[in-house]
Amino acid sequence: MYPRVSQGRRLIGITLDWVACYLIALGFFAGSGSITDRVPHARIPVLILLFAEYAFFVAFGGASFGHRIVGLKVIRFSDGGAPTPIQALIRAALLMPLITAITFDENGRGINERFSNTVLVKTR
Repeated sequence: MYPRVSQGRRLIGITLDWVACYLIALGFFAGSGSITDRVPHARIPVLILLFAEYAFFVAFGGASFGHRIVGLKVIRFSDGGAPTPIQALIRAALLMPLITAITFDENGRGINERFSNTVLVKTR
């Protein structure tokens, strides 16, 4: 139905999202001191930021920060339209336990994509 997106592109996209959120968490939410003092305090804020960033940008732009850089976007699996905010929230929530994003079916969709009725496709 839709062409499969390589696991490499998926991994690079989510890694870019995670690194951006981690840097924001370190800079704004992890307190002061040396980098080694701040890292333990960034663990929870980075997950909250990643969830919020991913859900917001997928809901209102069809792609997260990392998706845009690697040329991917999220669409509804049923009709190819833009994902709804509820679909984006489901997708983001199921992305947090990473195992749901790396377990695939015969169509190349992860658990987070199947439950949210979305699919990741190439834009270029």
